[in-house]
Order: sequence, then structure tokens, then C-alpha cells
Amino acid sequence: MSDAPTPFDAHQILAAVLTESPEAPEVRAALTALRPEVLAHTREAYDALYRSEQLLPAPVLHALAVVAADWQGSGPLAQWHAAQGADARLTAADPIATDLHGLGATLLNALRDHVDLLSISPALIGREDQERLRGAGVDSSLAVLVSQLVSFESYLQRLVVGLAALHGVEVPTAIAPTRSPLTRGRAAAHGGPTVTGRTRPSAFTREVLQWEPWIAVPGEDELTEHQRASFASKSSTNSVYFRMLSLTPGITTARSALDNAIFLPRDGAPKAERELAAAVTSKVNDCIYCASVHARKSAGFSQRENDVDALLAADLVRDGDWIAADLAPLAADQDPRWSAVITVAAELSRPRPRLTSADLEPLRESDLTTAGIADLLTAAAFFAWANRLMLSLGEPSLPDAERAAA
Repeated sequence: MSDAPTPFDAHQILAAVLTESPEAPEVRAALTALRPEVLAHTREAYDALYRSEQLLPAPVLHALAVVAADWQGSGPLAQWHAAQGADARLTAADPIATDLHGLGATLLNALRDHVDLLSISPALIGREDQERLRGAGVDSSLAVLVSQLVSFESYLQRLVVGLAALHGVEVPTAIAPTRSPLTRGRAAAHGGPTVTGRTRPSAFTREVLQWEPWIAVPGEDELTEHQRASFASKSSTNSVYFRMLSLTPGITTARSALDNAIFLPRDGAPKAERELAAAVTSKVNDCIYCASVHARKSAGFSQRENDVDALLAADLVRDGDWIAADLAPLAADQDPRWSAVITVAAELSRPRPRLTSADLEPLRESDLTTAGIADLLTAAAFFAWANRLMLSLGEPSLPDAERAAA
């Protein structure tokens, strides 16, 4: 890394990610590590969320994004969304006392409380939280939209943090809201019955799991062509999860393409390590379902089942908000390269991620190129999005065959 000062800052990196930023052409060099398809589909997701007609007006959407950015410590995102017209009355600490933008105060408070939960510790969300939203007037489409918003912002923040670390740029932090969130004193639900009476897994596993939604999902014969197309590159219509996401078809179209752009290429970082980064993020966020899928893929690509299982078995002590302060157990007894991958992915997955150029040195010393490191960073960042969708809209369950044998 050169000792010369970097000619751009984290705010400019964010602007360049989201737009063809004319005021800072030099910052585009910071984006060359990204695959062009990753950049393009990130912009498509942003445009679908904020520049297309939505169930919530733009001042509310941007205000909820500010709330998410404040909880997760992103100064650039908080400032960006404030500048896009976020209603400051929704980002203040006080309860919302009046109707705003044609929406009732009860609905707005419920949405903001949910954004608090989803931003800090998504594994603490349970079906009672979706029931609370329904009681406030939130239907399935709006529930998916709010989850998509916070999840996308979580991805975007970590993308900016990763790019900033690649170029030795400091990311200004945002101050967390002063109100007490609904996370306090909760613990994630592992084991026990699901909403359908199946059995929720009690531990991380590489076994194939099922997933059950907490909200109403369109049937296969109820999908529009736009909805079908939104996930056609990822799954068939028998997937209840993707049928649910099709309630926000524009965002889901971009998200499906982004997923493929990050995880399918054969060049760059090894697929086993991209999948490992996804599994690490899922472990930090306590998403048993996502961890099962991507640990299984990492083990399959690498043939290192024991190492993957050691990651899944790592014991993370969690605080009163279900946040793990010490992530070191995740990389215990791994070889230097996998230890470096695990550590960077874990640090990027903290609720308030911080990453520096020095943190990336072990990856460089393991012969990963800048583009390869960017692959790992985007894989981890994407699972800040994927985990929050899975954890906020439903729950995993053991396969029916295993349930019958229990």
C-alpha cells in the first residue's frame, strides 16, 4: 500500500457504487476490484428499492434506511439517505406521535421497531414479531419490503466497508439511536416446534433443512409473470422462500442476479472460500438455515468436512442483544489461509462492522489477489442480506423424514 494519501473518502465510494458519480471520477479506480456485474446489480437493487414505486413513500423508505445505518454505524449511509429526503421525524429517538405521509403513527412505530431489531440482531426476530406487524396493519408485501430494505442496506454498508479497507480509507461511524430496542433480554429460538408443528433445529449442521414462512405466500398458480421471472435464475416455483421474495419482484430480480454474479464465476477466489465466507457470516448472525446450505457447499468444493464442521461447532458467547463480541473461536485450529478468510468475513459481519487495510494483510499473504479478496468481501456482505431475509420472515425446520424418525 502506498504512503501517498488516498484521493477519495468513504462517502465518495458509496456515491460511486450507487451512481456514475461525475464529481469524483478518481474514485472509480476503487471499484475496479469488483466484478462489473456485482456493481451493476447492486445499482439495480438500489434503483428498484428507492427509485421505483413502492408501498411506502420515499421519505419513509429513506428514513428507515437512516435508522438501519445508525444502528449499524454507517456514517456514509446515514448521511446519504438523509440527503435523499429522509423524514427526520422518523429517525428521532422519540416515539412517533402523529400520522405522517398518509401512514398512521401505530404503523410507523411498528415498522421502526422492526428495523431496530433487524439491524441489530436478526436472529432474535420471531413469528410474534411478524404478528405484531400484522396487528399494526403490515401485510405480507410490506413485511417483505421492510426486510428487503434493511437487508439490502446491511449488504451495502459492508460492501463500502470492504472497498474502503482495500484502499486504506477510514469509514466514519454513525451514532446509534438512544432508544432501547426490542432485542434486550431476548435469546434466539433454537429447537422446539415451528409454526407448522415441525421441529426447529437446535444446532448448526451441514444437513439439508426446510424453511417455513411466517407470512402469507403466493401459491404457484398465483404468481404473475414478473414475479416468476424475479427468481427464475435461482429456483423453481415450488420454493416457498422465493415465492415469498417475489412479493418485491424488482428488488428480487436484482438480488437474484447479484447472488449469481458473486457465487457462480469460476475465476477469482475459490468457490470453497466464497461459500466459507457465506457460512461464517451466517454463523455470526446465527442463521442456522443459511449456514447449513453454504457450509455444505464449502465442504463439497474443498473436501474439508472436518474444518467446516469445526467452524459450525464453534461456541460464540452472546450478550443481552444476542451479539457475539469474541469471534476468535470461529478460526480456531484452521490453517493460516482459512483462518484469514474466516476472520475477515466474521469481522465484516459484526452488527457494526469495522475493517482496515491491515486486517486484509493475512489474505494478501495467502496469495489472494485484490480481486480475489473483493470476491470474499462481497460474499460475506451479501449474506448480511440473505441472513436477514431468512431470519426475519420465517424459520428453519428439520426434514420431514428426520422428524418422523425422532
